[in-house]
Amino acid sequence: MTDGRAAGHGRPVSDDREVVVTGLGTFSPVGGDAPATWKALLAGISGVRGIEAPWADELPVRIAAPVAVEPAERLATHEMRRLGRVQQLALLAAREAWQDAGAPETPPERLAVAVSSGGGGVGSLLAQYDVLRERGWQRVSPLTLPMYMANGPAAWISLEFGAAAELHAPASACASGADALARGRELIRSGQADVVLAGGADAMIHPVIVAGFAAMRALSRRNEDPEGACRPFDAGRDGFVLGEGAGVMVLEAAGHAARRGARVYAELAGAGRSADAYHIANPDPSGTGAARAMRRALDDAGVESGEIAHVNAHATGTTLGDAAEAVALRQVLGPGLGGASVAATKSLTGHLLGAGGAVEAVVTALTLHHGLVPPAVNLDEPDPSIGDDVLGALVRDAPGALPEGAAAALSNSFAFGGQNVSLVLRRPR
Repeated sequence: MTDGRAAGHGRPVSDDREVVVTGLGTFSPVGGDAPATWKALLAGISGVRGIEAPWADELPVRIAAPVAVEPAERLATHEMRRLGRVQQLALLAAREAWQDAGAPETPPERLAVAVSSGGGGVGSLLAQYDVLRERGWQRVSPLTLPMYMANGPAAWISLEFGAAAELHAPASACASGADALARGRELIRSGQADVVLAGGADAMIHPVIVAGFAAMRALSRRNEDPEGACRPFDAGRDGFVLGEGAGVMVLEAAGHAARRGARVYAELAGAGRSADAYHIANPDPSGTGAARAMRRALDDAGVESGEIAHVNAHATGTTLGDAAEAVALRQVLGPGLGGASVAATKSLTGHLLGAGGAVEAVVTALTLHHGLVPPAVNLDEPDPSIGDDVLGALVRDAPGALPEGAAAALSNSFAFGGQNVSLVLRRPR
């Protein structure tokens, strides 16, 4: 099988730099793989539940969205021992995506990895700190630092698949997974790789993390109603729900995919980034930075705002965040959002932090592929300040259908520090 390169040269023969999605993998609070996650989202099944660990009893927040399937059910014993939890989730999602793509035959120097995490292996690090305090330094694992390092998930994926072109793990807080997908696209368009495993993973359901977010009053405190806790755009929203998971895509140069007859879910047509430069944790209420990222993604894709048929909103269920995103969507898409539908899937999955943008990009690709929009739940009292255009665009209670011929969709990810990343996905042309 040819890899599309001229003899003696490292760059592909074709100058076609279109980037397509040929494989999808997720490990989420609502499913142990991409098909299960998609089915649960269409059915409106929530992954939020009470935290059963005793440490939660003394905290004001006692709900979270852990993965639906424990990694130990899918990994070998030796893998569980040497990998931190975030690395376990990332590797499982990558394996699924790779097999879903048909395990493309690619020379190692043409295969890259771009997989990020908002918090890396902080859970593993904190666990080893407990070992140090309670049992002494001799009992601390020699794998402590490999399990903790932020590029650990990407590094293990690189080792697993022999990806030797480049390895990236951009740190962008809750926008990390989307940022990694943007980076993966850039690697292909710049000619550095033909295939990239790209996405994000996070696993930070830990007492220190929950307590820290609770101290900021960032988390919902609806402990008695876990499934109803995350309420994007609802007047009663009181914060996000902390989740964990991983999402990985196989990105591929279109020519490379065509030569091997690969199935294509969507084109990753554009990516846009911006910074709010406003506040370390709160979004700019004017929506200016978020709108700039969306416009840059549209420009990068060569797509007009009127061509956007769907938006997977960041929509975490925080008071300020949802309001700012609504303003930004109105600025970019215009009156009535140009008829685009809006999904708020965190109402079901919780907020997967650095994995969120990657999992939601997978969901957006499936939305285009199947022509179906997952419903938002918990919108019992729509917040009138959000605006009738956004509220009217939300698909509620049951799956909605994309208009026939709908071509493109936006997937938004915004983060602490004011980082904004928007992706444009388009149906294959």
